[in-house]
Amino acid sequence: MRNLSKSKLIAYRQCPRRVWLEVHKPELRADSEPATQRMAAGNALGALARRLYDPEGKGVTLDAQKEGFGQALERSKALLDSSAPIFEAGFAAGGGLAFADVMLPVGKSGKPAWRMVEVKSATSVKDYHREDAAIQSYVAKQAGVALESIAVAHIDSDWVYPGGERYQGLLVEEDLTEEADALAGDVKQWIAEAHDIVGKAEPKVATGAQCSSPFDCGFIGHCSVGEKQAEFPISWLPRLQKKSVQDFIETKAITDLRDVPDEYLNDIQRRVKEQTLAGKPYFDRASAAVELAPHKLPAWFLDFETVQFTVPIWKGTRPYQQIPFQLSVHRLSKAGTLEHRQFLDLSGEDPCEAFAEALIRECRGAGPVFVYNAGFESSRIKELAERFRRLSPELNAISDRIVDLLPIARRHYYHPDQHGSWSIKSVLPAVVPDLRYDALDGVNNGAMASSAYLEAIGQDTPATRREEIFRQLTQYCQLDTYAMVRLWQNFAGRGDLRL
Repeated sequence: MRNLSKSKLIAYRQCPRRVWLEVHKPELRADSEPATQRMAAGNALGALARRLYDPEGKGVTLDAQKEGFGQALERSKALLDSSAPIFEAGFAAGGGLAFADVMLPVGKSGKPAWRMVEVKSATSVKDYHREDAAIQSYVAKQAGVALESIAVAHIDSDWVYPGGERYQGLLVEEDLTEEADALAGDVKQWIAEAHDIVGKAEPKVATGAQCSSPFDCGFIGHCSVGEKQAEFPISWLPRLQKKSVQDFIETKAITDLRDVPDEYLNDIQRRVKEQTLAGKPYFDRASAAVELAPHKLPAWFLDFETVQFTVPIWKGTRPYQQIPFQLSVHRLSKAGTLEHRQFLDLSGEDPCEAFAEALIRECRGAGPVFVYNAGFESSRIKELAERFRRLSPELNAISDRIVDLLPIARRHYYHPDQHGSWSIKSVLPAVVPDLRYDALDGVNNGAMASSAYLEAIGQDTPATRREEIFRQLTQYCQLDTYAMVRLWQNFAGRGDLRL
């Protein structure tokens, strides 16, 4: 009987079909860009954890991919008789296979006991982390490891990087020893059930909520092939968060929005349903124009691009903080003249202060600053104001001028092609058909912008490639703000302007 790795057992806990595919058809998996970024971040965090838990560098790190699994398991067994930290130690027993992020010797006489730490890039302990720890603990103990305790170390999102490669405090631990021991019987059953699944033909499991919880599954493209799709998927109804609605949908196994009674829906959801079934757009031009009328020209149209780091690289920043590295702003004068300005820093240095100064410079004046989803830009400006006190009066003044186009679009416009989304990328092709993000070369969404930025600041990135990324990022962010200009023009009823 083959041993199933912890990752495959976790895959089984998400969906039986997923573990079968992981074992028999791994080439069918197509990981998303965010999933790929998370894996890379996890690897970087693992390398840092080895420094934090072994500051003197006396530990041993195993690499099963290079050494081979058999060799890594044998070396792990031998190292357990030592008294040095072990990283990526492997254990196989009871039909399971596990590699521990951190194994720390516990000071006892005779044969050493061990403390296991699993390092997670999340900012808190999730339910699946508890199952993860239980699997690790069970397999290790079945393999004869004298395991005294197990903990999960996760990111402290409030921690601020002091610089100088000093990362103490980034990780905080939660002991899960009692929980892991209590789940030992369950783990034994999970292993048996998973082995039973992978030993048979591919199970027929329909796509559903499990495809994205707790992880986005890379096999959804495979699993959805041949499935009968609802003509009008219920997923097009936005914000179905009321428990009564969710219970009704689950009880009735509803997949089509036509089958949801109107009394369960709010005004926006009913509008989506009605316009979708009618195949016609809804546009209350008069109300949109009235709402925008108080905001006179000149006007600014603003958008940010940001990047997050699991492990901060710049002093004064936090894990997962949204770091702005690019802004685009279109300024529309009283006379209807449109000008574009931007800021983009690909130097690899902390861009925040220069970004804040550019924001002040490009938005100086009196008049509305239009954004699309004000919560994002307003939060970034607030963070900049708190970090750079000398700039806070001018930054806060810009924040006070912000006008959000998103709620105006949500209240007064809907096209069936939006499929329940009011993202600017969904609304723009409907309102302004001549503008499309999918026509851009290279970067055409926020995730791609972040990835491109990370590539650009990499030390090994050639100058020619960095220049190409600069061009792609410039085109993408400029379209974001020009899109807002054109949406404003339509919603404000300003067909007199040639934009």
